[in-house]
Amino acid sequence: MNKSTFKKVAALTLVAAFSGLSAFAQDGGAKVFGGAKQFNTWSIGVNGGVNAPVIFLGGHNDYNEWDANFGYGAYIQKQITHAFALKLDYQGGKVSGSYNPNENGQGNPGFSSFETTINYAASLQAQIDLTSLLWKRDSKVALYVQGGYGLTGYKPDSETRTEQFFPVGGGLKFKLSERIGLDLGYTMNFLDADNLDRTWYGSANDKWSYGYAGLNFSLGNKSKKNLDWANPYALMYDELKDDQLRQEVEALKSRVAATEGDVSNMKKDSDGDGVSDVFDKEPNTPAGNVVDGAGRTIVFPKPEPTAAVAEQSNTIQFDFNSDKLRPESMGAIENMANELKASGGKMLLEGHASAEGTEAYNMDLSKRRASSVKKALVKAGVKSGNITTKGYGETRPVASNDTEEGRQKNRRVEFKVQ
Repeated sequence: MNKSTFKKVAALTLVAAFSGLSAFAQDGGAKVFGGAKQFNTWSIGVNGGVNAPVIFLGGHNDYNEWDANFGYGAYIQKQITHAFALKLDYQGGKVSGSYNPNENGQGNPGFSSFETTINYAASLQAQIDLTSLLWKRDSKVALYVQGGYGLTGYKPDSETRTEQFFPVGGGLKFKLSERIGLDLGYTMNFLDADNLDRTWYGSANDKWSYGYAGLNFSLGNKSKKNLDWANPYALMYDELKDDQLRQEVEALKSRVAATEGDVSNMKKDSDGDGVSDVFDKEPNTPAGNVVDGAGRTIVFPKPEPTAAVAEQSNTIQFDFNSDKLRPESMGAIENMANELKASGGKMLLEGHASAEGTEAYNMDLSKRRASSVKKALVKAGVKSGNITTKGYGETRPVASNDTEEGRQKNRRVEFKVQ
């Protein structure tokens, strides 16, 4: 087979490959942040094609006419990333050529022709997918380059020889389905010796090329995608161009905007009383007024003389949410302490609270108020064993909890002599 015939065969192979593009399956399903486990990473391939004792880059050849012979190959490949893979490659077949003294004017290599059987050419090669690195997004076609190192065993004459060689090449891959791909490639094999053609002639080492077409098959779980056809940028674009996902993103933006508006409203305090407008039940509180948790003005009633006498006789009043004794209560406590020390009698201290806060909290507050009074009596000289305390929380009001005046009356501890 001469050069023109070889070119025709290669062209027809490419046409046949491109005619199958309409059968490509649509990729999808993989997620941008799904991790490596969502992909299959192992594949195998078989191919067949043409061996020739020349490369398209040219260079010196001992024989000025060459033949195209059948070649074959196989490989197993491990995809490391979406753009980089390692593969263990095998080639076989034969190469042949002849010397025509009427061409080129070169010297006679010593034989009129040669035919060498390549028993094996095994190599480890690195493959880089250029389309993944440069422009591949939804493409079902991948352009790759590869190169590596290997050993080859061949028989140029009666003796079988083993030499190292360096394969360099590239090709196109076409995705036919999730499990199968078409692979068209061309490899230049640079031999580290000058005896592939049975002739040690000239100063350059021998080389041969292998142009091939084949199929590769993905290994692994059928439900998984193949890493060699995945691309993080493409997957991100595919997710964002999905109509449903885009609608969800827009809806999320709306919810975020609404939430930001709610937060902004919650920060507003128009009357400056320290309570947000959202929770302020008295939105126009005059400046300087003391308010409760709901923004309502707290009115502190001035105790009448009779109320003061009552407090001194059998009741101790407390401030809002406090178990601390008021200074004005100390007189009543001293009087009661003197009576108890003189009589040696016993006393029950009943603690109470207003209806603000939870029942459990008010129960605890009423007990703490009774304990505060007991500590003061003991400090004044009353025996601790003669004093009993009990809390009733908000269960026994003496006035309405609907007004601040009523709530203030309910914040108390009552003395009861036993």
